[in-house]
Amino acid sequence: MPRPRAILVISAHWYINATAVTAMPRPRTIHDFYGFPHELYEMDYPAPGLPELAGEIADIVEPTWVGADVDSWGIDHGTWSVLAHAFPDADIPVVQLSINAEKPLDYHLDLGTRLAPLRERGVLIVGSGNIVHNLRAMSPGTPDAGFDWARRFDDAAHDLLAAAPADLVRLSEHPDYAAAVPTPDHFIPGLYFAGLLAASDTAASRLVDGYTYGSLSMSSYAA
Repeated sequence: MPRPRAILVISAHWYINATAVTAMPRPRTIHDFYGFPHELYEMDYPAPGLPELAGEIADIVEPTWVGADVDSWGIDHGTWSVLAHAFPDADIPVVQLSINAEKPLDYHLDLGTRLAPLRERGVLIVGSGNIVHNLRAMSPGTPDAGFDWARRFDDAAHDLLAAAPADLVRLSEHPDYAAAVPTPDHFIPGLYFAGLLAASDTAASRLVDGYTYGSLSMSSYAA
């Protein structure tokens, strides 16, 4: 893969009542979790921002309004936990796009579709979440397995991403949706990925296929 000009991340952990993009030159590393090992709170991912990319995003998705966040957010753990492995030097500009909690699933799929031209401008787009994410149902005794309902839902998502990504929103009608997606924040980044696939008429390639604690899918895709 060529070195990206910048990385745009849609993280499950920036879930707010607006559509916004980080627009600061030096985003801070955010430790938005609790109860984890001390070492994680010392993690710093000092990647620069790219304020001008915020303007590009706002232009490319018009008439959808996208606000510029210059001081409230940064790089959350949904972003740095991935990029620290993929780009450990933290020398590529990183920008985050918030998930607007007030919008329906179709909105996010459409926005993902309209972000697609950024890929031709050297921007790597990453969706960070989980197709199946139910923390209340976790079973510590099954660290490497998935419950039947989790597997059914994850397999259904895989089939759609491979053949009809624009239909991923239909998973809200799946009989296991309530168990797999008790809140939509971790599911929605996948809709942005599905939108990118639909815009380019390509199929997803699954990089990781696995589960943990029964109720978390670790499936990862690329295109």
